[in-house]
Amino acid sequence: MHDEQQRAVAEATANAPERPLVVAIDGPAGAGKSTVARGLAAKLGLRFLDTGAMYRAVTLLAIEAGIAPSDAPQLTALCEDLELDFDPAGQVVVDGRCLEPEIRRADVTGHVSEVSAQPGVRAAIVARQQEFGRRWEGLVAEGRDTTTVVFPDASHRFYLDASPAERARRRALELGVPDEVDRIQAEIELRDGKDSGRAHSPLIHGDGVELVQTDGLEAEGVIEALLELVRGGGVQP
Repeated sequence: MHDEQQRAVAEATANAPERPLVVAIDGPAGAGKSTVARGLAAKLGLRFLDTGAMYRAVTLLAIEAGIAPSDAPQLTALCEDLELDFDPAGQVVVDGRCLEPEIRRADVTGHVSEVSAQPGVRAAIVARQQEFGRRWEGLVAEGRDTTTVVFPDASHRFYLDASPAERARRRALELGVPDEVDRIQAEIELRDGKDSGRAHSPLIHGDGVELVQTDGLEAEGVIEALLELVRGGGVQP
């Protein structure tokens, strides 16, 4: 009987559906998460989940509706009623409306930390992110609590980091304002403080999450290094 039970377990395991590959990438603003996650997803043939875009979408819609970033009840109600999804290009869509590039506006950036810190907002959006994890056939997700709260059991978890000065330099080049590095660095450091100090789902380097320092590295190099790690090569930047 014991042998029969062992055979049954072995057969069930062999016939069980393979667990979808989920790669979770966390890190502070400007660490290169979006570029790296999008590139890694393309190389792995997986969907890209921009979790930050979801909070930006809520913030944009709150601004349009005249909801204050401190109004927790209205923000929570807004999130619960949203038909939020992503198009094939990985851009956030609400009620059929693509919100790119509007969610990258300065006023959205200025309020997204406060909006995303509201417990009701986080609960609603995290639930939606986890739904994507179940519905999609594998994904690469990036954010600020992706490895610790959203996908703590992800197949692979990475924390990308870089110095504030390096992150500001990259963001300034990306925005085409290389002479505004100091201003952008101040904004990044302020955002870091808000994200790390919030009571719900703070930005942290979680236990068991692989730290990847990206100072002085081009995005393609980081992508290739993570690709090797995902495929079991053990190569680090």
